[in-house]
Amino acid sequence: MVVDPWWPVVLLAAIQVVDGVLCLGPVSFVAACLDDVRFPRRFWWVLSPIKFAAAAGLLLGLWVPHLALVTACCLVAYFVAAIGGHLRARDLGRNLAVNALGMLVLCVAVAGTLAA
Repeated sequence: MVVDPWWPVVLLAAIQVVDGVLCLGPVSFVAACLDDVRFPRRFWWVLSPIKFAAAAGLLLGLWVPHLALVTACCLVAYFVAAIGGHLRARDLGRNLAVNALGMLVLCVAVAGTLAA
């Protein structure tokens, strides 16, 4: 295994898998969040494949040099865009603070660990 410590990468990958499963359909609180930020319904289907691809990139990155770092940086960009969507929609409550901002902090932390 190339990445050490490996567990932050695996944790972030697991979160992405769970998030991807929650976006299938999506479950009611995810649908409400997407509606709140006015994310077009015609694009909801892309969220799960993006999250599953991120999980795969992180896990493969345990053995493929730099793939986990690139994937974590892409997740940082994803959550920066998500925060922008929340701010644009003036959705400044729990969805922004806990979900998007919390995930951004986690992704930055993992990317920082991988870059070190």
